[in-house]
Amino acid sequence: MAKPPSRPPARFDALGLRRALGDRMLPLLVAAMAFLAALALAGSAGAAALVRHWQEGAAAALTVQVPDPTTPLPQSGDGPEATRVDRALQVLRASPGVAGARALSAAELADLLRPWLGDAGASPALPLPAVVQVHLSGLGPDVQALQARLQVAVPGTLVESHGTWVQRLAVLAESLQVCAWLVLVVVVAVATAVIAVATRAGLSARRDSIEIVHGLGATDGYIAARFARRATWLAGLGGLLGALAAIPVLLALASLAAPFVSAAPQEAAPTLAGDPVRLLADSLDTLPAELWLGLPALPVAAALIGLLTAQATVRRWLKRLP
Repeated sequence: MAKPPSRPPARFDALGLRRALGDRMLPLLVAAMAFLAALALAGSAGAAALVRHWQEGAAAALTVQVPDPTTPLPQSGDGPEATRVDRALQVLRASPGVAGARALSAAELADLLRPWLGDAGASPALPLPAVVQVHLSGLGPDVQALQARLQVAVPGTLVESHGTWVQRLAVLAESLQVCAWLVLVVVVAVATAVIAVATRAGLSARRDSIEIVHGLGATDGYIAARFARRATWLAGLGGLLGALAAIPVLLALASLAAPFVSAAPQEAAPTLAGDPVRLLADSLDTLPAELWLGLPALPVAAALIGLLTAQATVRRWLKRLP
């Protein structure tokens, strides 16, 4: 009685794909592309986070300078006299769109002047205007109307809006985002080309085996699926390695960017310098949430690129067989 034909082992490599698509060069090349893609995603997410920080911070505040702040002004009615800075605070707090107004103390002014004047900023030779920090609510006030009211109540008062600078910085950040996405498109194109070249090299290396298997009845879909399975595994592995390699670099960049998004960078710096655990925690908090979603997607995206590219390359190559 004749024995039934034995099935090949589950891991039987009829096409010799382990030799055709090696597990060294292709994963390393894809890992390099995934690393660059992670940096591009970090650049885009970081620029978006900075725009949000600027809009929620500088754009939601005004700075008012009051010359001769201690000069008294006559109070209307029978009330006591008030200084120029007190009158300016009254006008600001009564204005619509203003959530609060506070005059900076002498120590805070000295801290602002220290980068330019050094310790001399604590006791300047010339009188300084009072600086009032104004926090806005909603859409904020009409700056021109607010300036007019302050000029009537306290002549010489200057209102400085941060909106123009925030708008310019936002345009710059959006330009950086566009550049980051262009880099990401280039990385995807290069990764696709690398996988296609590696697949074609594997096809050329195993041409005889493929022609034999194809002549024995193997369909184009079967051969393409075998190559695609191997390319998907190698590309996914490379994407995972690239994403893991990018994490330390992103944490280092986040630690450098933390002072720009921290509410109190000067107070936090000494603590972070002596506490590596706190530094790591703050770096993790600085990384945008969308980046944490993008990093796990890199291996999946790399595997998908490997699958589609290998399928298309093999099917195109098989159509050219005699």
